[in-house]
Order: sequence, then C-alpha cells, then structure tokens
Amino acid sequence: MQIRVLTKADVLRYVSMPAAIDAVQQAYASIDRGTTDVPLRIDVAQSAHQSHSFFMPAIVDGQSLGMKIVSVFPQNGPNHGLPTIHAIVLLLDAGTGVPIALMDGTELTILRTGAASGVGTRLLAREESTHLVVIGAGAQAAGQVRAVCAVRPITTVTIVNRSLDRATALTASLAREFPHTTLSATTDRPRALATADIVCLATSSQTPVFADSEIRPGTHINGIGSYTHTMIEADPLTLGRSYVAVDQYAPAWSEAGELIAARDQGILDPSTVVQIGAIANGTAPGRRDDQQITYFKSVGNAAQDVAVANIAYQSALQNNVGQDVSLI
Repeated sequence: MQIRVLTKADVLRYVSMPAAIDAVQQAYASIDRGTTDVPLRIDVAQSAHQSHSFFMPAIVDGQSLGMKIVSVFPQNGPNHGLPTIHAIVLLLDAGTGVPIALMDGTELTILRTGAASGVGTRLLAREESTHLVVIGAGAQAAGQVRAVCAVRPITTVTIVNRSLDRATALTASLAREFPHTTLSATTDRPRALATADIVCLATSSQTPVFADSEIRPGTHINGIGSYTHTMIEADPLTLGRSYVAVDQYAPAWSEAGELIAARDQGILDPSTVVQIGAIANGTAPGRRDDQQITYFKSVGNAAQDVAVANIAYQSALQNNVGQDVSLI
C-alpha cells in the first residue's frame, strides 16, 4: 500500500485560487444540501503554550474523505523562531478507507481560508466593489487579498495593522503579484474603512478591531480570524444591522465569538442567519440592495480542506507530482 506525499510547493503549484474558490463553494453548497458530513472539530488546547490543535474530519458529497490536523501556537515566533500555524491533510479512499494522500496543510489552510472569503465575497459583495481593506497582516492576510481580487475588480488594497512595519512588508510582497493594484499600509483604521467596499478581518483579537460607526452602508465583511467563543473580531452591533451568513450553523454558534456575543446581547436574531451554502444553492437570498451591510463568518470547516486537498491530489496524479511512500 502506497500513499502520495505532496509538499507545500506541490500544493501551491497545482491549486489555483479560482479553483479553490469553486471547490469551497461546492463544498458549502453540499453542506447545505445535507450531502456532506462535517463533525464538530476536536480542539486540544494547551494553556501553557496558549495553543490549539484541531482535528477536523469530513466526507464531501460521499466522494472525498479526509481529515486535517492543524496547530496554532501563537508563541512559536518569539519563543522558537517557528511559524504560528502548522498543518497536514490526510485523504482516504472513500470506498475502502485506504490512505491515498498526505500533504502539507499549512499553505492549503491559507488557500482554503482565502477561498472561503472568495465565496463570501462572490455571493454577497457589491459587484462594483473596488476597495479592499484587510485588518491584520498575519499568515492569512495575503490569501484574503488573492481571493477577493479573484472575484471582484479590486483596484485598491489597504492593509491595516497595529505594526506598520509588518503591514508594509506585506504590501511590498503583494506588489509583485498585483502590479496594477494600489497597495498601502496604515495604522489609521477609521480612515481606511471610510472608503472600504469589502473588509476582511484576519486577526486573533479578543475584542472588536473596529467600531460599528466606522462601517459604511453597503460594505461586505468577511470574518475569518476568530475561531473560539472568547475571540471577538467584529463589533456585535455591526452584526445586528447586517445580513449574516455562516459556513455551517453548528460550528459557527459554538466557536464564533462575535456571533455568540451578538446573540447573547439580544442584538442578533439567530433565525435571520443563513448558511452560505444556501445562498449558493439559491434557497436563501443574496444581498438585498447596495446599502445593505453583509457579513460572512467562517470559523473554518474540514469540508473546505478536503475539497481543496482533493484538487491537489487529482492534479498530482495527472502531472505525476509527489512522492509515493510505502506504508508496508
């Protein structure tokens, strides 16, 4: 029995952002149809490291079976000189359970998290949106830019971060990919949000990273940074006046701190929240008009990982990429 092993470079080379967005949208749609099974992820926390390790299985449309294991260790950088996030994805044959592929999941996580915002933006943002503001300059920020630029005619990208140096370094890196886009870094959040069409939240903040009064009518917001009930990136007041979509009900109401806060404060009526897959399937409406604020919250879903990993695996087979390793 052999398993195909794919490196970070393999995943990056053979999975494009547009393909990842399409795959994630199809996965979300299948969740809403009930043809995909995504158990709640297991979170193994270590208070000594302020860390979380997530074990995330899924079977997508009865065809793609797998699991991602991802660790988030915030102190890795200052204490060990290591990245904050590490991940691997394991795919199994859905008919036999035989392991068929093991691949780097760190870049795949960035890719699929960006793709989630790509789906939210494609289904909810105004068609003519041109100004993207990303709050946060960490590991997920570049993927947010790539995804939103793939589905909307973005001409201006502003990175807002507490550390201007980090935001500036990110814009310099992205400038090579987007030579015709105006990129800037700033610590002046209110000024950036004053003209934002789309906002991506990519932080691990436990308190809102913007004030409700700073969000103008018609803005679309993607919230992808917070993943526990104690992390609140968005002002709950904003959720109360937004059309809110989530990746999947159960994990969102278990893990999305801003949703839980808005609900518990009586600001957000849970019955008005929809799954993004329902919008993709046409069973829930999209944006009502150009003045409506829309909010897509993703806490991360294994169906995304398995769907994108399957693209990487199939491309690897077609291009004879990766290394076959015997498990016997």
